[in-house]
Amino acid sequence: MTWDSYRAAEHFIMRGARLIDRHRFAYHFQTRTAGPVHTALAAYRNLDGGYGNALDPDLRGGSSQPVATELALRYLDELGTIPADLAHQTCRYLSSVSNDDGGLPHVLPNVRHTEAAPWYQETDDFSSALDITTMITGLLYKNNISHPWRDHATAYCWKHIDALQWTDPHEAIGICSFLQHVPDRVRATATMKRLSTMIRAVIDVHPRATGHVHTPLDLACNPDHIARPLFTDAEIERNLEAFERQQRPDGGWDAHWDHWDTAATIEREGMRTIQRLRILRVYGRLAPDLPRPRRTS
Repeated sequence: MTWDSYRAAEHFIMRGARLIDRHRFAYHFQTRTAGPVHTALAAYRNLDGGYGNALDPDLRGGSSQPVATELALRYLDELGTIPADLAHQTCRYLSSVSNDDGGLPHVLPNVRHTEAAPWYQETDDFSSALDITTMITGLLYKNNISHPWRDHATAYCWKHIDALQWTDPHEAIGICSFLQHVPDRVRATATMKRLSTMIRAVIDVHPRATGHVHTPLDLACNPDHIARPLFTDAEIERNLEAFERQQRPDGGWDAHWDHWDTAATIEREGMRTIQRLRILRVYGRLAPDLPRPRRTS
């Protein structure tokens, strides 16, 4: 990726990304501090310890939702170790909205009474979802956050992973996060080996695929990822080249989400552009010699 391509992406972020993603871009690519990201993220946080207020672009309402809270934890993880006090407050929220089996639904029933994407607003399924529960639990382990909710969720994750007969891309991404960070490494390694064929089967390795697809790089987002061995070097290279080709003339990347609202699509495109740039850099495809972000500890 050339300097001109990077500058086009920078201008795209400055033109259309929301404030928190402008600060994330500055942190990741312009040696800015993490403070403005923390400050911007705090505005999406509610008194119950969860996150809402359109942090997830497809959930425009103010109330906290598990999906938005997962995104907040991922943003915090980008900046370094998640602050323990903040994580424990978030875990208390997760405890209050989890189901009896220890798992989390994507959204809560109050989503029906606010502005949200149709697939959320019209849902009747508030049962536990393995994808979001594994992703959050994995992030807590990665950041050494202990809490009773994490332990209850861990039991849920193992039970449903052990019984898994098929999966989907979202679920596979969450499962890999869990298996990468859960302390029982022997069990995690054996489970990853058992699931490897199943996980690879739901990832589209062909760069020319269009629509809402998940590529090897969406799963193995860095060379040290637990899922990286599932793909050949040639498959990774072809998909890196496809990422470069898919950058639009205006500097951004398509969100590849179902369009339901103009604001949500624009916000998704800013998020996707930062994600693509981060992946290209960690795989050594970002030509400008940009300094690395200063992660907090």
